[in-house]
Amino acid sequence: MIRLPDGRLMGFAEYGDPRGFTVVNAHGGLAGRLDVAAADRSARDAGIRLLSPDRPGIGLSDPQPGRTVLDWARDVEDLVNRLGVGRFGVLGWSMGGQYALAVGSGVASRVTSVAVIAGALPLTEPGVFAQLPAGDRVFTRLSQHAPLVARSCFRVMGAVALRAPRLFRRLGARDLGAADAAVLRSEPVRNFSLMSGEALRTAPGMVEDYCAWMRPWGFAPEDLTVPVDVWGGTEDELVPTTWPPELARRIPGARLNIRTGGHFMAHLHYREIFDTLRRRSES
Repeated sequence: MIRLPDGRLMGFAEYGDPRGFTVVNAHGGLAGRLDVAAADRSARDAGIRLLSPDRPGIGLSDPQPGRTVLDWARDVEDLVNRLGVGRFGVLGWSMGGQYALAVGSGVASRVTSVAVIAGALPLTEPGVFAQLPAGDRVFTRLSQHAPLVARSCFRVMGAVALRAPRLFRRLGARDLGAADAAVLRSEPVRNFSLMSGEALRTAPGMVEDYCAWMRPWGFAPEDLTVPVDVWGGTEDELVPTTWPPELARRIPGARLNIRTGGHFMAHLHYREIFDTLRRRSES
């Protein structure tokens, strides 16, 4: 953990090659710093030092009420400053995609490239929120309008994840679709349960995370000036298949990469994603 300039503590995990090129991970929703644990070997083989911080109020990180997506860029900049990192890449999966882009916008002079995996369009734009899966819509509205109820839901989910990991994985596999179910079953049961259980132990922080992703980003996709790769899975059942192409179209110079797999497609393609981030850093 580190202490940020405003006094908050930030928890983070580190994977891959400690002497490699640094990539900062922006974790997904209902997840935290452990969501890239499965990428450790691929990052090491690709020569990537993978830093994965908890967002405010999640896991080991102190809360930051009222935070915005763009606030995260300042936290990441403080983290890399503290660790003596100069230029770095950014990776964001699912809900983390907008946070990765925020770092690319807010710390553009130091970001070599951004990889967005199964990310969302700005939810404040007309019609976008309605395209989210029902579960995310429910968690978002509960977090906004009935936070005590949302906290109870998240606490129960976290308890199940940590105390009944096999049941939690089975329920997750049932809700995610065939491609993602296959990924979950191919990895140690503790990967999925710890990823969510550790993040959900601070239920108020998860409520704030769902509120934050509904606030304006503070920048538009069209404003990005850093190189961006958008990745999507052909069998993703959680985000519309039209979102990755639309996001890539709107970001100047972005490259679209559609590969096999579902919402967890990165687990099948981590090495290619890391190799792309590293090549971008060398150009």
